[in-house]
Amino acid sequence: MIASVALESIIFFLKFKKIQTMSKYHYLTQEGYDRLQEELEELKTNGRAAAAKAISEAREKGDLSENAEYDAAKDAQGLLELKINEMEKVLANARILDQSQIDTSKVTVFTKVKMKNLNNNKEVQYQLVSESEADLKAKKISVTSPIGSGLLGKTIGEVASITTPRGEIKFEILDISI
Repeated sequence: MIASVALESIIFFLKFKKIQTMSKYHYLTQEGYDRLQEELEELKTNGRAAAAKAISEAREKGDLSENAEYDAAKDAQGLLELKINEMEKVLANARILDQSQIDTSKVTVFTKVKMKNLNNNKEVQYQLVSESEADLKAKKISVTSPIGSGLLGKTIGEVASITTPRGEIKFEILDISI
């Protein structure tokens, strides 16, 4: 339990550190902003309570100088506080974009892009979102991903040639919507 919390915290920290270095603002939808706020409240209440309980239980097991469980619980608490701090910074610098104001003449953040993979002739549609809102299962890709960054600025009819870890892929932009 503690190890998985620590690993999740490290992954979260690295993900949000990358976002932080991209720009001083974090562009989010209202839905993404609300989701981050809910997660932050969950961490502040239940997450902190669970960390305190883990430390208390480890403390009861005896000598703290040789208690690896206590050290792990304190480390997990530190990572939790780091995650809370980073989320607070993201929310403090968040800019909520009104989707009705988005220009659909070209691919930008929060647009839905229908495109044809010219390598296999399959049509796919993705919505480009900020890194913190990316969810491949929901067909939301990050604007900082190879495909997302390769599509930015393209217009209907253009072909985007994108280098991915699996090689070059060419996409023809079929439609751009909100």
